[in-house]
Amino acid sequence: MPIYEYRCPRCDVYEIIRALGAAPDAEDCPTCGQPARRLISAPHLSRTNTPSSRLIDAAERSATEPDVITGGIPPSRVRSTPTYSSNPLSRKLPRP
Repeated sequence: MPIYEYRCPRCDVYEIIRALGAAPDAEDCPTCGQPARRLISAPHLSRTNTPSSRLIDAAERSATEPDVITGGIPPSRVRSTPTYSSNPLSRKLPRP
């Protein structure tokens, strides 16, 4: 459920959890009872877990500080498996 912020003219800013779209424009302050207006604020986004946050930070950093590769092209690996299938049913498939 979203958290809505309200500002009371007497008290300070307070938060109320309501269903999405169910928060009124004005709400009575729980401390003094005066009508308080709802604020438009940035959403409270939580940070993700550590591996995800490292990935996001690295992606943001790569826009201004790309990684520099100093080595050459790595050697290609030789395939040890045949490029064709040994399954006899694959012979029935159409060839390009």
